[in-house]
Amino acid sequence: MKTARNLLLIAFVFAAGFAQSVKGQDRTVINEAQKITNDRFTVSLTTPRGARVYAVNRPNARMLKAIDDGLANLFALSRKNNYSRRLNYSDYTIFIAKADRLKDSSGQYSPDIAIGAAQYAGSIFDQGGYIYAAGMVVAFNPNAFIIAEHTKHYERVSDVVRYEGEHLVLYHNDRRLFNQTADHSQGGGHPILQ
Repeated sequence: MKTARNLLLIAFVFAAGFAQSVKGQDRTVINEAQKITNDRFTVSLTTPRGARVYAVNRPNARMLKAIDDGLANLFALSRKNNYSRRLNYSDYTIFIAKADRLKDSSGQYSPDIAIGAAQYAGSIFDQGGYIYAAGMVVAFNPNAFIIAEHTKHYERVSDVVRYEGEHLVLYHNDRRLFNQTADHSQGGGHPILQ
């Protein structure tokens, strides 16, 4: 039931009631991610550069490298735009969920997750109460988002990581631009940062 019409589709869920401790924050964010995806994130590890990863299945080295590559691209573009907050790998938590679909409507490889339509209800993206998304922001503190498992085309993983990360960087560095670009249901997409 998961699929995204394109890589640019992103939705947001704001997690509430975070505990004061990091451990409490992690548990709250994990619970929120599991609620969204109906998955159990039983694997916990970090990428070679230090981003935290929770996954349904153990990701391979190419998937972890693609996450680091996406964050590296995000950080370089952020610095180019004079943003300095939340530009460390350890600032990010990535959930790797089971893909709800593997191909988009045109038959192209596109592992995506299904999420409630929310603000996309009635749009061309609405698949009957849900949409397919390449990724989704789960929390802003800690910075956390969900992507789908991939078994090939890891450059797509890097793109999705960069695109989800754009929202998080903007949230912490440029609220005006964040507010203008947070909701893609009214148009606009990625990349946001040039």
